[in-house]
Amino acid sequence: MVKDAPIELTEDEAQLYDRQIRLWGLESQKRLRCARILVVGIQGLGAEVCKNIILGGVKAVTMLDHENVTEEDLCSQFLAPTTAVGKNRSAASLERAQALNPLVDVKVDTENISDKTDEFFTQFDVVVATNCPVKELLRLNAICRNADIKFFCGDVFGFYGYFFADLQIHEYSEEVTVAKAVKPQTNNNKKQKIEEEKVTRKGSSIFVPLHDVLDIDWTSDEYKQKLSKMDSTFFLVRILQCFRSEVNRNPKAASIESDIELLKSIRDKELAKMNVNTDKVPDSLFQMVFAQLSPVCAIVGGVLAQEIIKTVSQKDAPHNNMFFFNPNNHLGQIFCLGN
Repeated sequence: MVKDAPIELTEDEAQLYDRQIRLWGLESQKRLRCARILVVGIQGLGAEVCKNIILGGVKAVTMLDHENVTEEDLCSQFLAPTTAVGKNRSAASLERAQALNPLVDVKVDTENISDKTDEFFTQFDVVVATNCPVKELLRLNAICRNADIKFFCGDVFGFYGYFFADLQIHEYSEEVTVAKAVKPQTNNNKKQKIEEEKVTRKGSSIFVPLHDVLDIDWTSDEYKQKLSKMDSTFFLVRILQCFRSEVNRNPKAASIESDIELLKSIRDKELAKMNVNTDKVPDSLFQMVFAQLSPVCAIVGGVLAQEIIKTVSQKDAPHNNMFFFNPNNHLGQIFCLGN
């Protein structure tokens, strides 16, 4: 999937990535070494993703963010120093990000993602979008589909987090354990033995675009059955995305009372459109959606980065297609939606 052909690793690279090569193999590491990745939104979640893929040994990472570091960022954005409040997030994160792995070309882009042309994204193999309005996510997903680029988007809201993946048609290989009959060593012992061995198998997964997930008909027979088991985080995220689109920001602790009232109003309106009972997102959840909390960024960002590495290396089956972290049940769950 990477635009460059796999290259040979230098001695320094082979030594630095020795443990990873032992884990997922030399060919997978070569694919990683060719991958160019764009990360949009360098808040707590974006910083976690950048850290993990830079340490993984990709070719290049571009950190794009037009906004400045805030006091709120300091609870999770570890790439920007505490003295960087008021400075551009991506620029303030460059020094620490580059120090993680000098062999990775880390770049900074301080422009607004909405000002980027379609052609800008064709230089990347993977696009990861965080802290973007839904309208922009849908545009990015469509661009990536047209250009055969792997697309991820995600966010952390307080104690809650999610990410979505659209890998289109993705091919991969994975090791599976199979049973193998072994012939008896002597004629006296005619009973066959069964032994287990690991073999490599190829597989493929088909992903749907983001708009298919957002436009689910929850009154259909298929999704009526899924609704009772569906994690409330999905609907909470949809409400928060509508909040962001309406006021051009995330909920803030400084305006907690008015923001919660607006969230309740958006919930009642949006869930009614979906024909979903408002009990699915009780009022108590809105107390837990402020700022990006470091532990949640670490969890969601760690899983998201691992999926990016799996995608680029084509090693192991990817999660298809949504991941949710819900603090109330202490679980990260995978749901396949929209197909």
